[in-house]
Amino acid sequence: MREEKVRPWRALKYLLAGIVLCAAVGLLGFFLGRREAREPEEPEIAAVVLEHRLAEVRELVTTSYHYTNMAQFESSGTFYGVKIPFTTKRFILTYDGEIKAGVDLSKATLDVSGLSVRVRLPEAEILSHELDEESVELFDERTSIFNPFTIEDFTAFQAEQKAAVEQKAIAQGLLEEAEASAQKTVRLLLEPILPEGASLTIG
Repeated sequence: MREEKVRPWRALKYLLAGIVLCAAVGLLGFFLGRREAREPEEPEIAAVVLEHRLAEVRELVTTSYHYTNMAQFESSGTFYGVKIPFTTKRFILTYDGEIKAGVDLSKATLDVSGLSVRVRLPEAEILSHELDEESVELFDERTSIFNPFTIEDFTAFQAEQKAAVEQKAIAQGLLEEAEASAQKTVRLLLEPILPEGASLTIG
């Protein structure tokens, strides 16, 4: 008889212990959930994704400089510094050209630290310089049977004129404009794929 009276109390004790345990587990889960909600995981920036985006445009042409140039060529045979008569050759040339300047993104470096991204671009440079052959016009051409024109005359003259025009374009701020344009373009390339709160520095 005595054993039958004890069993109900023992069952009640186990039931209360189970209720307390369930309550404790529930409260623990509740507080852990609130903690995770308050402290979301910091998003990660994959450097390889950014590098791939830059690699899609290996050479970034940012600025074009169009021009029309007029130049005169003249050459004479000389003897001890004195011009030899009837050996003068000359011409006046006009033509259009285009210089393209920008940066080579294959030389860019990229550093990622947390949510901070820094891109270092190489210095802007002249990438190409083309003359429009259809625009070439020749004026006042004079030659001499004693000193005829040669291919070397035109090649050297063209190289000299290209160098002069490039120096003029650089003096007018072509490379600075190209650098600013490159920075703007890189920002447009990378910002859309950065997570919220990330900072991007380009220089």
